[in-house]
Amino acid sequence: MTVAVRSPPRKKPLRPEAADVLAWYDRHARILPWRAGPGRRTDAYRVWLSEIMLQQTTVKAVAPYYARFLAKWPTIEALASADREEVLRAWAGLGYYARARNLHGCAKVVVERHNAKFPEDIEALRALPGIGDYTAAAIAAIAFDHPAVPVDGNIERVITRLFAVEEELPAAKPAIKRLAASLLPAKRSGDFAQAMMDLGATICSPKRPTCALCPWDRACAANARGDQETFPHKVPKREGKLRRGAAFVALRDDASVLLRRRPENGLLGGMSEVPGSEWTHDFNFDRALRFAPPIARAKWQRIPGVVRHVFTHFPLELAVFVTRVPRAAKAPKDARWVRIADAPREALPNVMLKVLAHVLGDR
Repeated sequence: MTVAVRSPPRKKPLRPEAADVLAWYDRHARILPWRAGPGRRTDAYRVWLSEIMLQQTTVKAVAPYYARFLAKWPTIEALASADREEVLRAWAGLGYYARARNLHGCAKVVVERHNAKFPEDIEALRALPGIGDYTAAAIAAIAFDHPAVPVDGNIERVITRLFAVEEELPAAKPAIKRLAASLLPAKRSGDFAQAMMDLGATICSPKRPTCALCPWDRACAANARGDQETFPHKVPKREGKLRRGAAFVALRDDASVLLRRRPENGLLGGMSEVPGSEWTHDFNFDRALRFAPPIARAKWQRIPGVVRHVFTHFPLELAVFVTRVPRAAKAPKDARWVRIADAPREALPNVMLKVLAHVLGDR
C-alpha cells in the first residue's frame, strides 16, 4: 500500500521590515566609486552623474567612464563650462546618447539657475533636463536623505517578488511604487534606497536568486509560493522592424577618414559618424551609391557583408562602401577629415565604431 506524503504547508510570509534590509546593507553594501558608504551622504553631483550613467547600463560598464568624467570635470561648474562636443566624446561607447546631451544641459541649468547646487525638492529636481521620477527620487534620497524610494529595474524585481505582484509591467509600475513607499523607514532613506538597489543586484537576481541569503526571505510572498523566478510579469516585447542603410568610409592618403556630425535632434543626435544614408525598412542596397558623399575622383567599392547593430527599438543592417582618395581631396560641406589615429577620441557611437572596424580591421 502506497501512502501519499503531503508536503508541509509553507508558512505565511512575515511582514517585511526596513530594519532587516538596512542591517543587511550595513554588512554587505557594495563598494562603488560614487558611494559614500552606509550612514554617510554622497555629494549630489556624484549621485546625479552616476545615476544618469547607470540608466540602461551596468555598473561594470559605467565605472571607468565615471572615473574619467570625475577626473576631467570634478565639479558641476567644470562640467557646465565644458565644450559639449568634448562631453560627447567622453561619453562615446556608453550608448543612449541623449543622456550625454541632457547631462551637459542639466549641468548648465544647475549652475545658472541654482547657484551650482542641486535643489533638494523632488519637483525641482524633476524639472531639470534629463531627470525623471527615478533619478529625482535617487538624488533626493541618497544625497539629501529625503523620504523617497527610487524604483529602478532592480527594485521593481524585489517588490514584485516580495508582494507577489501579479499585474504585468509596465502597467504595474504605480502599484510597485506605492508598495515600495510603504516600506520606507522613518530614518536612513538614502541607505534604504541603496540597500534595495544592492539587494536586487546581488541577491534578488533575475535568474536563480539566492533567497536563502536574503534578509526578507521569510517575508517574501513569491518565495513562500516557490515561483519567485517568474516575477516580475512583463508584457512580451515587440521586436522592432529591421532597418537598412549604407555607410561610406572615405580614406585619404594621409591616414585620415571623413567624418561628419549628425543632426542635433533625433537618434544619436550631435554624435560623429561616417557619411551615410537614412535608415529605412525598404532601403535598396543596389541604389545606395546615390547617397555617397561628393568627393572628387572617389571610386566606391562595397565591402562584403553587412554591419549589424541593435538599437532599443529596432535592429539595423548597414552596407559599407569604401574609397581611397589622394591627400589633396577636399571634404564636402559639413564634413571634415580626421586622422584615423584620432578617431577613437571622436564622439563616435558604437555602430560607427563597428563600421570603421569592418573596413580597417585591427590596424
